[in-house]
Amino acid sequence: MVAGGGAARHAGSSSSSSSSSSSSRPWRASPTLHRLRRAAAMSAELPCCVVSVGDGAEPCSCSGVILCRGPGLVLCHAAVFSPFLQPGPEAWSCHQALPASVLPPSLRVRLLHAAPQLGATPALQEHEAQPLGFARCEAFARALAGLAANWCGSEEPEGEPEQEAAAALPWFAWLRAPSLDVPGGGWTPWASAGDLQKGAALLVCGSPFGALCPDLFLNTLSGGVLSNAAGEGNALLLTDARCLPGTQGGAVLLGPAASRPRVVAVIAATSCGAGGRGLALLCSLHAVLRSSRGLLRQLGEPPAPPAPLAAVPGAAARCCVALVESGGAWGSGTLLAPRLLLTCRHVLQAGATPRVTLRPHGGRATVLQARVLFAAAEASPFDVAVLELQERAPGFQPPRLASAFQPGEAVLALGFGALGRACGPSVTGGVLSAVVGASPVMLQSTCAVHPGSSGGPLLATSDGRLLGIVASNARDNAAGATYPHLNFCVPATLLQPPLARYLRSRDPAAFAPLDAGDEGARAAWRLQQRPPSKL
Repeated sequence: MVAGGGAARHAGSSSSSSSSSSSSRPWRASPTLHRLRRAAAMSAELPCCVVSVGDGAEPCSCSGVILCRGPGLVLCHAAVFSPFLQPGPEAWSCHQALPASVLPPSLRVRLLHAAPQLGATPALQEHEAQPLGFARCEAFARALAGLAANWCGSEEPEGEPEQEAAAALPWFAWLRAPSLDVPGGGWTPWASAGDLQKGAALLVCGSPFGALCPDLFLNTLSGGVLSNAAGEGNALLLTDARCLPGTQGGAVLLGPAASRPRVVAVIAATSCGAGGRGLALLCSLHAVLRSSRGLLRQLGEPPAPPAPLAAVPGAAARCCVALVESGGAWGSGTLLAPRLLLTCRHVLQAGATPRVTLRPHGGRATVLQARVLFAAAEASPFDVAVLELQERAPGFQPPRLASAFQPGEAVLALGFGALGRACGPSVTGGVLSAVVGASPVMLQSTCAVHPGSSGGPLLATSDGRLLGIVASNARDNAAGATYPHLNFCVPATLLQPPLARYLRSRDPAAFAPLDAGDEGARAAWRLQQRPPSKL
């Protein structure tokens, strides 16, 4: 919820041109032609808007999704209504739908959206809306409660505002806007989040800062991937798409914006707290619709979801990531061979036997004991360790190690940060931002990585090639700030020669060259020593 400037009142209208026929009577387009033109305009329309609640110069505002045009229905996050609840914010502790009567009868709710116009810039239009009621998404609430012990928020005690915001998280508001009705209009295309795989490309649409400067910020788009999911039918989702304050209630879309994309989720929170910076919390639209059946019964049921979505390309290559636990420490690892796993030295606790958990997509977790074959010395520039598993990893598919790197190529980082221990490995996307050294000794990426990601693979999005392993992110120790979108990886090209020698000889001494490192490597990784920023 954001307090911003009043919603703009640029009422857009379109006028039809007229010409004369041979009989000098004005020509009018047929109703069928009008419908075709309207359908063509709507095909490029993003199903998003700004919701402003209250009067005055600074109403409370957030983003919303126009889900139906016959009748006109808008869904938004309910937190924007918190200041106006007559029972007070404690109403969110209820486990049943709340009627619109919990709001003052005179409360004004307005919508602002960009109406497409043929051959012209979309016009900003303002609509009055009436709240229908509030629905609590039960599947999302259960998933959130189940993850409470693993939640990526701050460990500091929560104040009253934070507690109120947390209580409102599973709640969504339904609004009726008669002026959005379109003859023959129906439900906005949507898809079930239960069909999504981690790494699926997502497009989020919202209005940063809500009603503030809609001519600049209305329906801003941001791309990202599905980072993680939990709950029945993936009711709770995380994405690395950039979501700014005010975009709560915005749409999460599948498909390019140039076509008519499908809504798959709604933004519930723009940040996941201290341990999940750079990730936004989403609620599956399918889960919201299931929890809203009572409210929407008098308006008709939404259509059934479309056919299941296609699998994400390269998903098989993403099975090479594992959870590594050692005493009280934990991180990620990358399978290089059926019984060989690479991780970071700092993940391993001295004297503790490492335990490796494999969680293939859609399969049961396998827990294996491991022994340390090699751990780089503290003085080594490369923070790496090699583990041998007691048994072969089931269903192992060897990753293809990269032999060259292209700065700017799309990449994915996999690891057990950001709810990874509870939900399986998280996936974040970005680009290969820098390759350091003529013979590369360091890779940098813009993927959002979090504590627990160390040792996880950095993969090429296009074909799943293993580019390297994540070692650390950037941290300003003086300010205590961590930057998840700047991180450092050990290149796969450094690992290939010792790995090949070990597979031939089975002698752990094959990894000894990783202890040395030349001056270029030591210079590149020198920030790791003052003091290190580990994940």
